[in-house]
Amino acid sequence: MSDPVRQSQGIQSVEIGTRLLQALASCGRSMLLRDLSRSAGMPAAKARRYLVSFIRMGLVEQDANTGRYDLGGFALELGLASLARLDPVRLAGPLLEDLCERSGETVALAMWGNRGATCVRWLEAGGPVTVTLRTGVVLPLISSATGLAFVAFYRSPYLRKMLDAEIEAAAAARQATPAALRSALAVQLDEIRRHGIARAAGSVTPGVNGFSAPVFNHAGRMVAAVTLLGIIGSFDMDWDSPTAQLTKEAAAALSRRLGHGGCEGGAGQSPSANAVAGSGGGATPA
Repeated sequence: MSDPVRQSQGIQSVEIGTRLLQALASCGRSMLLRDLSRSAGMPAAKARRYLVSFIRMGLVEQDANTGRYDLGGFALELGLASLARLDPVRLAGPLLEDLCERSGETVALAMWGNRGATCVRWLEAGGPVTVTLRTGVVLPLISSATGLAFVAFYRSPYLRKMLDAEIEAAAAARQATPAALRSALAVQLDEIRRHGIARAAGSVTPGVNGFSAPVFNHAGRMVAAVTLLGIIGSFDMDWDSPTAQLTKEAAAALSRRLGHGGCEGGAGQSPSANAVAGSGGGATPA
């Protein structure tokens, strides 16, 4: 179906002039008139007339010494206002639905809450064997794919405190030393960051595997995790499997919607290996 907005009559000169703003935004630095006009695909004289108007509006500014053009204060205001309106949960809706349909598996979105990594939305695939989560469920950090994604990519003093508490409990339950579990987790987190996605086998509901990929905002900070869950035996857990790639693609798409420019792989901020602690196995997939 054709887009009615595209069919509507608009102001062509506005659309043409916007190419200059797009060129400045994509370049990432100030530009000379010749380079700017070439990037926008218009003669320099024509570009200059648009730029004069944009300068008056505050969308563009020109350095008096170098003559180079850059985005102006009003452009910054527009960008900040747009970022303030971004809602990860709302924006994730269509992406989660697409991931659920393409994978045929249960998908979930988790965010960091006051009690830890919390499931804020989930979609069930509806197959013969289903995997369910509940909105509001807080997932363990060292024994779930979602939790491991937050440990690997999220920064929070509270996360470190929760991590310390989990490692002490796990060490006591397994009759292991906290140092040994920290060492094993450090190796696990290196692997997660290298692949840009966390994985876990086994579950609070046994027989479930999971992948979880981080979502970053415009500042490169992790704000959410996209998680894919499936039944052991039909859910491929290889790092390069289609399930892993689909999960990473969905998280990357949401990151781009939130203004992040490079979210593939292990992009974004993450705690150092010395700052984390955890167990070396028995992870739950969520």
